[in-house]
Amino acid sequence: MNVVVIGMGKIGLPLAVQYARKGADVIGVDISRETINLINSGIPPFPEEENLDSFLKTEVDNGKLIATDNLEESVKNADVIVVVIPLFVDENAAPDFSGMDKVTAVVGKNLRFGTLICYETTLPIGTTRDRFSKKIIEESGLTIGQDFYVVFSPERVLTGRVFSDLRKYPKIVGGVTPACTAKGRAFYESVLDFDSRDDLEKKNGVWALESSESAEFVKLAETTYRDVNIGLANEFASYAHKINVDIFEIIESANSQPYSHLHKPGISVGGHCIPIYPQFYMWSDKEARIVSAARNTNRSMPLRSISNLEHKLGSLESLNVLILGISYRSNVKETAFSGALELKRLLLERNATVFAADPLYSDTEIEELGFKTLESRETIDVVILHTDHAIFSQLEPSSFEKLQAYVDGRNFLSHWRNSIPNLEVSF
Repeated sequence: MNVVVIGMGKIGLPLAVQYARKGADVIGVDISRETINLINSGIPPFPEEENLDSFLKTEVDNGKLIATDNLEESVKNADVIVVVIPLFVDENAAPDFSGMDKVTAVVGKNLRFGTLICYETTLPIGTTRDRFSKKIIEESGLTIGQDFYVVFSPERVLTGRVFSDLRKYPKIVGGVTPACTAKGRAFYESVLDFDSRDDLEKKNGVWALESSESAEFVKLAETTYRDVNIGLANEFASYAHKINVDIFEIIESANSQPYSHLHKPGISVGGHCIPIYPQFYMWSDKEARIVSAARNTNRSMPLRSISNLEHKLGSLESLNVLILGISYRSNVKETAFSGALELKRLLLERNATVFAADPLYSDTEIEELGFKTLESRETIDVVILHTDHAIFSQLEPSSFEKLQAYVDGRNFLSHWRNSIPNLEVSF
């Protein structure tokens, strides 16, 4: 079976390796010559993914996986095409389909009879059928569900643990036609293995849904649920601060009852998924008032933190502010929609000097992102904990001699709270 995976990013490359490990002959397509050269040398372009280095080298050495930038020739010989390229968004998170449209047009022009096309990039509901399938029909002149097959099957993994997540979670598949669904189900059953899970009502494995729209809805539902839940937690946290009670104690106690699953509040919600996919849902459902309210709440968290600091200190002008953690979550080197970038923007607007420290980034990388690198803790007036990297738990507040206030944006600095409670500012 010849499988083409389009997009050798942090999801696409592990998927390509997984398919090769199950016996498929895989071509990985990417536009970056550097990425292609690294893959063909058996070297991961990103080092954080567990087991990718050894798995990739094995499959490249065995001739089961090669990378190329020649999309047209790759598609011509494909039995299965898996599309997992980024769907870019504008400043309002409205989807920009131009990149995926171009790829889809090339697929349609070079499609051979019987090919299965799987879209794994998260999409607004209806996109697989109403946009991409129509484009393929237009370009190929073939009949969907008879001459070729299209499914949507959302990636449901986290970077850093893709291979274990592929085993852990059911693989959702929904086709444009029932024949498409059957083809998609058969493919994924042949290239994935699944852990046994007693907590599921159905057996863990490939779960076939009734349509591509249902499969698209699944991914938006699970990510939007998290955004709404975090928004609720952030609203609770704001009120808890007003009445001077501990929101984390409240959440822990509430969640001791099995029907409560409150998430943790925090200074920001970042990454490729949670800030974006709820807006894909709102793009589909124009009446999504609850989702909209939660998104607005979460988007406002960096501003709320800065406003609370201003309330305590009066002004942030000329103060030296240190942001601990640039990445949007711990142990992942990724700044996509990271709240640290918004905190920096807000602080610079107020004429503060903004420093940053992050163990995953070099001094050069920190400076390229617009922060100053920390030279001395003795000059810092304000500390904002943005990312809960383990190393930050070792920081002692006494090393910041001029400290006037700090924000513990992830409830991570409990020892600071015990030693300098009067300096803490709520996020």
